[in-house]
Amino acid sequence: MAIKIDKKITAYKLVTDEDKKAAEAAPAPTNIFQMGEPLSRPDMLVGNTYKIKTPVTEHALYITINDVIMYEGTPQEHRRPFEIFINSKNMEHFQWIVALTRVMSAVFRKGGDVTFLVEELKSVFEPSGGYFKKGGKFVPSLVAEIGEVVEKHLQEIGMLKKPGLDEHQQKLVEEKKAEYLEKHAKSGEESNDEGFPKGAQLCKKCNTKASILMDGCMTCLNCGDSKCG
Repeated sequence: MAIKIDKKITAYKLVTDEDKKAAEAAPAPTNIFQMGEPLSRPDMLVGNTYKIKTPVTEHALYITINDVIMYEGTPQEHRRPFEIFINSKNMEHFQWIVALTRVMSAVFRKGGDVTFLVEELKSVFEPSGGYFKKGGKFVPSLVAEIGEVVEKHLQEIGMLKKPGLDEHQQKLVEEKKAEYLEKHAKSGEESNDEGFPKGAQLCKKCNTKASILMDGCMTCLNCGDSKCG
């Protein structure tokens, strides 16, 4: 089939057999793009080790999170997590814990915002229904408690803001707590290890058994959450 050329020819090139073979041997284009090179491991890292003891494990778990110091010696100097290790005498959860820590360490080393791991871990629920820690704190799973440790560490190094009440709110909660305990002391109502009434209900905001009926409204003596505002 003849093709009519209606434009001016500005250049031409002959395609040889060698050109065809080179084009066939060239690697196929890929759609995978590297966002950045993983951080290299320094010879020495600083970190913290946290101990957790749960009703679902016979032995305590020791969680170590090591940090790398970025931009050391400059006004932008800060710490960011680099790797995580979990050690325990209990071998029941060994396999998935090793897998989890390796994946988390890989995410840490890629850089960027790693705080999303906290919510991902804390949203994992145990089919058996979770458990209560000392003081009435409800934890939905062992993975969620690991997420709480990661959250605590990120707060310690400044990557996450520590939640809590301001000075005025904390004073008000303490006054309400003292008022309630004094009112019910005569009835012989006992308190738990954290000083909250044993009959307190679970607060949906902070997951702590510290919510009591006060002034006709459910009020949490831990975080101050109240249905009445």
